[in-house]
Amino acid sequence: MSTNPFAHHLTRRAFATGLITALPSLAKADRAIVEPGLRLSDDSVALTLDACSGGFDARLAQSLVEIGVPTTIFATGLWLRQNPTGLAYLLSHPAIFTLQNHGAWHRAPVLGGGTIFGQSCARTLDDVRQEVTDGSAALIAATGSAPRWYRGATARYSPEAVAAIEGWGFAVAGYSLNADMGASLPGTRVAERIGRAKAGDVIIGHINQPTRSSGIGIAIGSAALHRAGMRFSRLS
Repeated sequence: MSTNPFAHHLTRRAFATGLITALPSLAKADRAIVEPGLRLSDDSVALTLDACSGGFDARLAQSLVEIGVPTTIFATGLWLRQNPTGLAYLLSHPAIFTLQNHGAWHRAPVLGGGTIFGQSCARTLDDVRQEVTDGSAALIAATGSAPRWYRGATARYSPEAVAAIEGWGFAVAGYSLNADMGASLPGTRVAERIGRAKAGDVIIGHINQPTRSSGIGIAIGSAALHRAGMRFSRLS
């Protein structure tokens, strides 16, 4: 296993949250939806990968271990139950991977029900609380550590949900660079997008699509950044 002399850990206090930008609703026309941004306050980048449901991209995980890129994984309780082998692999490399909260069932913290990007939305703040707290409990059971960061399904939120989640003691994990557009882009384009990352960027991608080329693109792009001397940080 490679070691990364550039890797270091930052607390959420060391991060500057970007502006929250209002987006048109994709579920119901009469409700506001926001997409929180997040940038680091230093000259590193953070690679964050969502494990929503589905499988485990072992190709990507093994590549990150080999090149020594510390990575934050946002895992749902659903993914943890479906992928015990993948979970065991992540836990066996604590210097590389840290796991944070992606919710219990991958329900978007957008109030009013319906769907967004094909994902079910919460009806009420009580539904959001259950999604967040049950996801946290699943991670505590799996890792023995309480998560401090939460990223909702689709990374879209109702403004009231953002305030509530922060009030429950979680930092909302936005991002500044979308690497794979929900694992929908081909690997070559993903690698190109990551290659354009600048100091301070928080990169979002996915590690739950082992049959798509997007994961290979994340590995190639991250390796190129690492070779260029870019420092990587985990959300911790």
